[in-house]
Amino acid sequence: MKAYILKRLLLFPPTVVLVTLVVFLIMAIIPGDAAIAILSGGEGRSGGGFGQEDLDRLRHQLGLDRPVIVQYGDWIWGLVRGDLGDSLYYRVPVRDEIQERFLVTLELTIIAVLIAGLLAIPIGVLSAVKQDTIFDYWIKSVTLMGIALPSFWVALLVVAALSYWFNWLPPLGYVHLWEKPFTNLEQLIFPALALAFTELAFTARITRSSMLEVMRADYMRTARAKGLSETVVVVRHALKNALLPVITVSGWQFGRLLGGAVVIEEIFVVPGIGRYLIDAIGHRDYTVIQSLMVILATMILAINLITDLLYGWINPRIRYG
Repeated sequence: MKAYILKRLLLFPPTVVLVTLVVFLIMAIIPGDAAIAILSGGEGRSGGGFGQEDLDRLRHQLGLDRPVIVQYGDWIWGLVRGDLGDSLYYRVPVRDEIQERFLVTLELTIIAVLIAGLLAIPIGVLSAVKQDTIFDYWIKSVTLMGIALPSFWVALLVVAALSYWFNWLPPLGYVHLWEKPFTNLEQLIFPALALAFTELAFTARITRSSMLEVMRADYMRTARAKGLSETVVVVRHALKNALLPVITVSGWQFGRLLGGAVVIEEIFVVPGIGRYLIDAIGHRDYTVIQSLMVILATMILAINLITDLLYGWINPRIRYG
């Protein structure tokens, strides 16, 4: 186990470096110019009241006229020192902006994960225990619909339903949890529900399938033959062994939820890194885009590592060679 942890930790830094290289090269080859976006007021169209001399001067100020390898080296050196650079468009430190917005996105994602996990696992277990009943058929129908509907469409439906039927929308802006907990929850609960709906449905399906497979195992018949109650058999023996694929899916879904929060934040006007990323893309703000991509990728790599380590804790029979 220790050797496995050491190997994974040693692979972590080169993987992150590879991510930074891919992100930087993609940003270097895609169409668009941050200097043109700034001079044209964010529209990104050339010829809007400025000349080539103005464009060259701004590119030099932003450092965009330097060789790509030099730009990449300066950016990596800044990352090592914890300096994410300055926004090309707003001319403010990217680190300050991300610190302000990252907690919002993280809170939204954690609420969505909790909603998906706390509801999906019991629903999946009950669906497996009551296989081929009306409840099971209803759950399968709802979960299939949840998997089919993209999260942004669910978010639009939530907004339309709240405004049309209840004449109510979540408060705009953002209030920190430690300042006004109820207002904070009021602002984030519906975005979190929209974000979690697809993942909830998928996790419930995985839980049901895994439970059905485990409940047909020989040791389950042995547990019942010992006279244990059905609740003990299901919870203590079946559920614990069925959680391994659920944990795999949950770790993967956390990364999906972080990515999905980009669109959800824009729909519900949540001031997280999702809206910040969309604004940066519109302004061709490469510094912001690169920093956010690296942060998200590093978090997903860390979550995958934690997920793998949880395997050994839940199932002691697992050994890592």
